[in-house]
Amino acid sequence: MDRLFFPVVYDRHADLPEEGREEKVQPLSKPAVVAFLDLGTNSIRLLLVRVNPDLSYTVMTRQKEVVRLGEGEFIDQTLQPEAMQRAAQICRQFADLARSRHAQEIIAIATSATREASNQAEFVQLLKDEAGVDLHVVSGKEEARLIYLGVSSGLNLGKRKALFIDIGGGSTETIVGDQHRYEFLETHKLGAMRLATLFFLPGETGPVDEVRYELLKNYVRNAIVRTVQHLKDHPVEMVIGSSGSITNLAEVAYRYFHDRDFDRDSTVTLEEISDTIQMLCELPLDERREVPGINAFRADIIIPGGAILETFLEELELYTLRTSERGLLEGLLVDFLARHSASPEEELSIRERSVLQLGRGVHFEEDHARTVARLALELFDSAGEAGLHDLKTAERELLYYAALLHDTGAFISYPNHHAHTYYLVHNADLLGFDEAEIELIATTTLFHRRNGPSKKYKEFAALSKEDQDKVRTLSMLLRLAESLDRSHAGIIQHARLEDERRKTACLEITSDQDCTLEVWGLNTHLVSFRKVFGKALEIKLITQRRQDTP
Repeated sequence: MDRLFFPVVYDRHADLPEEGREEKVQPLSKPAVVAFLDLGTNSIRLLLVRVNPDLSYTVMTRQKEVVRLGEGEFIDQTLQPEAMQRAAQICRQFADLARSRHAQEIIAIATSATREASNQAEFVQLLKDEAGVDLHVVSGKEEARLIYLGVSSGLNLGKRKALFIDIGGGSTETIVGDQHRYEFLETHKLGAMRLATLFFLPGETGPVDEVRYELLKNYVRNAIVRTVQHLKDHPVEMVIGSSGSITNLAEVAYRYFHDRDFDRDSTVTLEEISDTIQMLCELPLDERREVPGINAFRADIIIPGGAILETFLEELELYTLRTSERGLLEGLLVDFLARHSASPEEELSIRERSVLQLGRGVHFEEDHARTVARLALELFDSAGEAGLHDLKTAERELLYYAALLHDTGAFISYPNHHAHTYYLVHNADLLGFDEAEIELIATTTLFHRRNGPSKKYKEFAALSKEDQDKVRTLSMLLRLAESLDRSHAGIIQHARLEDERRKTACLEITSDQDCTLEVWGLNTHLVSFRKVFGKALEIKLITQRRQDTP
């Protein structure tokens, strides 16, 4: 029998009763395979991961099936028998898949459709009987919290506040927060399937006239009036939309106006969204399904979903939207990891935690990685003070992560491990980074060995000129730091770059042990150093008396 673990962080925002609180989960003592199931109003999703005791993890598979669990429900608040059977069948398939991959836990939650159903208990029992899955129905605010965790884990917000909007089949969640905490959670009985049920007849496939669409927007406007008032007390710097309705509408709008594929770093404007919705309204359903970029399974509900999004943006006077493929399912994973953490690292940023997960997942030599990272930062800081570069704190942070990960490719094979490292970092779904940052980290690690950056390497040539200049500097500093721990013994205590004369820089290293191997390694970088910084490099060794412990 699969044990239900329902991870909830209870705080002043939660609306669950005191007796629902659970004891802190003990840290994992051995690797565990965990399945996360999200039973939404429109679709069911599965995320299967292997989690290690150090909380690094590997995604084993992701699955999704459109089941329309909420189909026909929002008239009399009853889940229809056919919809429940479809959901039970898919859940059984997903649960069987998870068990075949030796899952010890299946964490299953249900949202709006099940939450509001008068026959909720019947459906929960059906899943237990048919699929052996214990289903936990979450509150609207808990759904919003999990969405926040999932979406924010894939972004680098820092202290910037963002408005998160997630439009599901039965409900819409709005959250205001930065990278580490939220300050506003709200849920609304507004969803793409719900509005389609309320405003369109079954089998209706014609164009949507202007009057009908305005009725949709007026309904939404009346439903969110109080929320809009509250949100205006929480000024934000960006808007991030998640869920299928938003991401698919954004993709259609981007293709419609820019004639190219939409990617996760693209943005769309309110004007583009409005014009795209107008275009879709003018088409009958069969033609709507043929629009470039549209998900054919969403063609019948994309207009109600668009009405919700457009109305929110208009009422809040927000004009640019960024999207995220992450959502509630990823939030379950993030919360699971946090609840199983008993180490000081639970205070680490999402970014550093993600980097360490990747390194530990491939059994990297952590002591060496941390030594190289420490020395790389000393070199970065002193080189900046000496005027050798003008890079900022953002690049310093990326150098730190590149230094931690520089040898991870040895997990595949030590020969050519720098290329393997590039592959791992480039393809790892590092949380909290955007694509450009990941590429800078990956490319810096690619050139941490003998050869410096050159346009003959397609990875380097693909970067912008500005990023190429950054990689030249960062990879040079990383190569020096790597050589300073050539023996993997951590014998270099400090390293500092100084601008001695107009044509010469000095690398001052401090050690209380024999570091002949490290100095020899530094000498292999003299030519590259001159190419990058336009100066010769002198090496100065400061020997400190070793203080042995009695």
